Amino acid sequence: MAGKSNLSELIKGMTPVLNKGEYVFTTLNDLSSVERNDTVCEFREKEGTTIVLERNRAEELHFSYDYVASWITLMIHSSLDAVGLTAAVSGKLADRGISANVVAAYYHDHIFVPCENAAEALAALQEFGSL
Repeated sequence: MAGKSNLSELIKGMTPVLNKGEYVFTTLNDLSSVERNDTVCEFREKEGTTIVLERNRAEELHFSYDYVASWITLMIHSSLDAVGLTAAVSGKLADRGISANVVAAYYHDHIFVPCENAAEALAALQEFGSL
């Protein structure tokens, strides 16, 4: 099933949802201590594998991290070849001084923002639906 690629449809229908919990990014060279069900996502880089997981689980596993985030999911099936959604979302948040770490998955786009900015980020993204 192909996702939507029309930018105006994506922006009007994205319906941002704040997921419960706090999430952290960490990097590992050996993934053997991590269960697949513990990770939200992972990305292999030459320096190590970045994983995103719940803060509580990271602390249980004694993983170090520098960044604690809230996770917002855009509830529209966006096409992986859609143009402009990431720019629109990150631009909207940048205008408010909120950092955005965007992850595009098969069905949805996910934005990780600092926990202290979660409510403001969600409100900013909800403004798109009222345009």
